[in-house]
Amino acid sequence: MKAAVISSPGVVTIETVDDPVPGPREVVIQVAACGLCGTDLHILQGEFAPSLPVVPGHEFAGEVVGVGTEVHGLSLGDRVAVDPSLYCNECHYCRIGRNNLCERYAAIGVTTGGAAAEFAVAPAANCVRLPDRIRTEDAALIEPLSCAVRGYDVLRSALASHVLIYGSGTMGLMMMELAKRTGAATVDIVDINPERLATARQLGCTHAVGSADEIERPRGWDVVVDATGSERAIQDALGRVARGGTYLQFGVADYAARATIEPYRIYNQEITITGSMAVLHSYERAAELFAAGVLDPDVFISHRFPLTDYAAALAQFQAGRGRKILVTP
Repeated sequence: MKAAVISSPGVVTIETVDDPVPGPREVVIQVAACGLCGTDLHILQGEFAPSLPVVPGHEFAGEVVGVGTEVHGLSLGDRVAVDPSLYCNECHYCRIGRNNLCERYAAIGVTTGGAAAEFAVAPAANCVRLPDRIRTEDAALIEPLSCAVRGYDVLRSALASHVLIYGSGTMGLMMMELAKRTGAATVDIVDINPERLATARQLGCTHAVGSADEIERPRGWDVVVDATGSERAIQDALGRVARGGTYLQFGVADYAARATIEPYRIYNQEITITGSMAVLHSYERAAELFAAGVLDPDVFISHRFPLTDYAAALAQFQAGRGRKILVTP
């Protein structure tokens, strides 16, 4: 089969690799679409993945075309979306229900071969069947949505909160849609990309601006979310949290990124600083939300590239052009 391979930092090639063979409790999926994510850029830089080469691609959906001998409940022809998480279920964090912090964390498309290929293999237990009304190629959005659901699990935000989100790319817009549906009084977006701000306005945010200084909220925001991973945005965002408020680090920053905090302010104003890592008991709920129409795929998906143009798709994503970019084998 054909697959995109990150062979070394900064190098992507299209290669012919062996077709995947399912283990007893695995299925083989003919990939309909695979989304690009900030994690893929980190893997391209030589981060996250324990070793290269690797076939990336952890946001995907497709059709079951191979079934392991001990698989029950899935059949050939089933259309599925896939949770890429591969937990050990044995370490301390898995045993206490914090599997996303697994000491042996692994994921399809990160530590093992992924879906930037014609076919991918996945545990049957990680697959969620798609209802007829969902287009298979759109269901690659479920994985990033499940990360946003996990983010809101961490936030536990109260009704009528004032929410400020840095970044109006795919993840920032998803967090915005969840904020609207969890009873936020206002949802403001900060970004330096005019095209992305226009999409935020289209989806119904309260304000979409280039700087939080343009919004009059002298007491700050109850919830501030960074969905950029940008050091500069993170530093600004930390200063916008209201007394008793919460800051969520949701965007994936570079390993070397640094920000300065004010310990006295955190103590004196009872500010919570927290993070959200990937998926945890949120994939099935994201699939339910997606089926209920919480996202409009025609708005969220801006580009679809053929697998042979995977490197060009990555370059466009890295340049910040468009929203969710999908690769279709």
